[in-house]
Amino acid sequence: MPLSRQRRFPRARRSVPAARTFALETLMEWGYRDRHDDVRLCVSELATNALLHGAPPGREFSLALTGDGPLLRVEVRDSGGGSPQVKDAEADDCGGRGLHLVMALADDFGVTPHHLGKTVWAVLKMNPADTPRVQLGEQ
Repeated sequence: MPLSRQRRFPRARRSVPAARTFALETLMEWGYRDRHDDVRLCVSELATNALLHGAPPGREFSLALTGDGPLLRVEVRDSGGGSPQVKDAEADDCGGRGLHLVMALADDFGVTPHHLGKTVWAVLKMNPADTPRVQLGEQ
């Protein structure tokens, strides 16, 4: 049975480091010992995009993590309109590379539109030796 945890965050700058902390604490609690830096960066980029471009003022965004054996799914949902666009940033641009980083690190990536908002998600394949024992039926 997959493990799942979700938390909502306010549309505030402090929410990005709080989302990273939530994700890493969850991974450690579940027993995932692999790819923490990759997960941290994906959470950071997806949460930052929700904060800057997705969640309308006064609203929240949510971070959901699902662990299913060697697969970890990271989802950030917001209620804003539009869909994330992967753009080529110029060499001197200060931003615009976040989704490129997520796509480079994740084993799968996508956007699921909703009637109100969207979920941007990434799936990372974890080292099978570092997956939670409960997922392998060794509870």
